[in-house]
Amino acid sequence: MITGGIVTLDLHGCTTYQAKIAIDAALRRSRGVYRLRLIHGYHGGTALRDMIRKTYGAHAGVLRVEFGLNGGETDLVLREWT
Repeated sequence: MITGGIVTLDLHGCTTYQAKIAIDAALRRSRGVYRLRLIHGYHGGTALRDMIRKTYGAHAGVLRVEFGLNGGETDLVLREWT
């Protein structure tokens, strides 16, 4: 879903491999997008959250990683909102 320059991906039920494929595809299609909001949850474990923060924290197309308020989402900031 795209709203105001933010793409939201719901990754509930995905394996880390499936989530990585979906995130990489979203990054490739991210023209005009300021951030990717990744909803991964945390009640079922932290494998997705940990993979996202480790892999995309050092990704060339990501300026920074921001943590959501409830711990169940992570934002990948791709460019500054101007």
